[in-house]
This record gives sequence, C-alpha cells and structure tokens, in this order.
Amino acid sequence: MLRFVSTGSNIFPRPAVLKTLRVFASATCSTIGLTQTKVEVEDSRTKWNDATELLRKWGCSDDDLARIFTRCPSLRNADPTQVQSKLCLLSDLGIRASELVKILNCRPRFFGTRVNRCLLEERIAYLTSLFEMKEVLKKAIVRNPSLLLSEAHYNVKATVDLYEKLGVKKEDLVQMLLLRPTVISRTSFNAEKLEYLRKTGITKDSKMYKYVATLIGISRVETIRYKMANFARFGFSEDEIFGLMGRSPNVLTLSTDKVQRNMTFILGTMKLDAKVVLKQPYLLYANVDTVLKPRVLIALKIQDMDSGLQIKESTMVSSLRMTEERFLTVFVKCHDKGLADELMEFYKRTKEVKRLGQSSKTYSKRGFPF
Repeated sequence: MLRFVSTGSNIFPRPAVLKTLRVFASATCSTIGLTQTKVEVEDSRTKWNDATELLRKWGCSDDDLARIFTRCPSLRNADPTQVQSKLCLLSDLGIRASELVKILNCRPRFFGTRVNRCLLEERIAYLTSLFEMKEVLKKAIVRNPSLLLSEAHYNVKATVDLYEKLGVKKEDLVQMLLLRPTVISRTSFNAEKLEYLRKTGITKDSKMYKYVATLIGISRVETIRYKMANFARFGFSEDEIFGLMGRSPNVLTLSTDKVQRNMTFILGTMKLDAKVVLKQPYLLYANVDTVLKPRVLIALKIQDMDSGLQIKESTMVSSLRMTEERFLTVFVKCHDKGLADELMEFYKRTKEVKRLGQSSKTYSKRGFPF
C-alpha cells in the first residue's frame, strides 16, 4: 500500500553549498528527438526560495501544486537543486506539469529516488528504440515512472528479451507495457508458469496470446493456484479453467470473492448451469448489485405478472450486455404507462439496495498483483 511521505522526512537532503540552478524557458532542442525546454544556467539561486517557486516557474499551476503536495508533502521542504535535476530530465522527455501530477500520484517518492546518470542515457536510448514514437515513450513513462529507475532493480531489456523468447512480438509487448505498467517489474517465469501458459491452448499467433502471457507472467504461482481452486469448487475441470483463461484472460484479475458472488447469483437466482460462464465470461465481470440483480429480478417480475410469458435463457443473458438505456427500452418502457412506471420504480429500488454489511466489510490484501 502506498503511503504519504511525512512532511518531516529527510529524503531530500539540503547540501551546505548549493549548486547552480537552471531556469526553464520555452524552446526546442533535443538529443533524442523529443521536444524539451531550453535550459539556461544561473550562477545563484537567490531568486528561488524553495521547490514551490521552482515548480511554479516550471509550469505548475496552483491546482497542480496542491495535488502534488497532497501526494508528496515532503516536497515542500525539498532541496531545489535535486528537484531541478529531475525536472530537467522530465523536460528532456517532453513531460510537462499536468503529467508530473500523474507521475507523483503513481510514485510519490519520485523526486527522492536516485537516478544512475551513467546508465540513464543508455536506458533512454533503449526505451526510445523500443517504443519508437516519442509520444508513446512519454505515455509509457507517465504511466510507469519506474522505467527511469536504476538498471539493477528494473531491468527493462532482460524482461523484453524474455517475452520475445516466449513469442510475444515487440509491438504487442509495447501495447502490454502501456496497458499494464507492472509488466517490467513484476514478470517472472518458472517451469510451472510455462506449463500453465501451454495448457491454455493459446497459440503464439493468437491475438489473445500477449494478454495471457503477460498476466501469467506478473501473477504469483500461489495466486494462480488459489484462483483455479476457487473455480474448481463450482465444478469446473482443469481443462475448462485453462480454456476460460485462454478465451478471457482477465478472469485472472478477478478476486475470489467477486467470482464467488457472481457464480452464487448465477446458480441460485438465475438458475443457470455453472458452465454457462465458459461461453459467456461477461457474467463473471458484471456487477451483481447494479447489473445482474436488478435486470434479472425485473425479468422474473415480468414473468410473474404474465404467466404465459417465458423469457428464454439466451434473452436474459443477452440483456445483461445491453446498455442501461436499451435494456429499459426493451424490457420496461415497451409496456403501458402504468405498468412501465411500476416496473421502473421496482428497478430503481432494486438498484439502490446495498449489499448487507458492505460498509463494515474488512478487506484483506493478499499482495500484488491480484
């Protein structure tokens, strides 16, 4: 869990002799093809009282500063020299004030993290060749500032090489790095994970392969086993579970509580066979309180009001994928005004019912990622 850095933290040491600061002025000049600000060197820091003034000069608005200091309070007392060096780095990469807010929201200790200058140029050159387009590189760094961390703790090239050996194409991996920023730092493979990947039955030329490979790569083996056991409780075989992972990889991101709630509703209220989720994985992702329950109960109420009407299973399942407006048009507003008003009132009331004990529920974290 990320925690705020205390105001009194000493992660920004203030040296006795302050080095010269650079003032940012608008211009264009780049060694790696990115738009950056021209840097002018000043011989004194008399015009800079603190990091706040420097950030404001760099382009941060009062709103930006408020959000930055909320996430990183110790930055108020930071040494302007250290802050300025990081701002230079970000400017070189084309990153501006609004994006700095996102970076600090993701990595509050960004300004307190040491950057190995000897490896930095090599790292940026490699990232430039990997992402190819400057806007894509900038987006990747904003999504995951740790791409600029020390090579010893954050080996980008080794992870990229690993996925290429597994058959993930470079352009597909870039897409995954933007979608899941933790791919670089959290990826690990062993014989058991490779066996899981094989059992999904997904071929390397499949569009789903990159999703399956990266999700298995960043998940702990214990987590995968635990979630497989959770599906097995509902009668799924190992082959069926792996087949579901291959067709809908994001089931690996669902908590066991989420799967249990949805499956219990599907079996108990909808009276459907558990195997229906193999063909309709959406049933596992839909919110029980705001989608499944109100829509299914409306359908059941309509059946109770008209004994001759029987809503088919396929119709009920497809209704769960509709937008709310279309669902209401098809199942509620199509009736006479009096009945439509009654059904609408029932629908709204059902959606407003909160899950029993939800406000007092305690959450336990099993660790990253899912």
